[in-house]
Amino acid sequence: MELNFRKSSFSQAESQDCVEVADAPRVSAVRDTKHRELGALFFGSPEWRAFVDAAKEDAF
Repeated sequence: MELNFRKSSFSQAESQDCVEVADAPRVSAVRDTKHRELGALFFGSPEWRAFVDAAKEDAF
């Protein structure tokens, strides 16, 4: 399965200190931009949605 990773919209364009996310059916993958060769962590859709919702609440 080929994944198309993207940087967070909160990351600065020139910064390499961030994570990248890719979405696929029923799963999301997260990897470190500086260490892409180490692979990614995979989360099921319910777990990823819970994380994103909690992160949005904590951000403001």
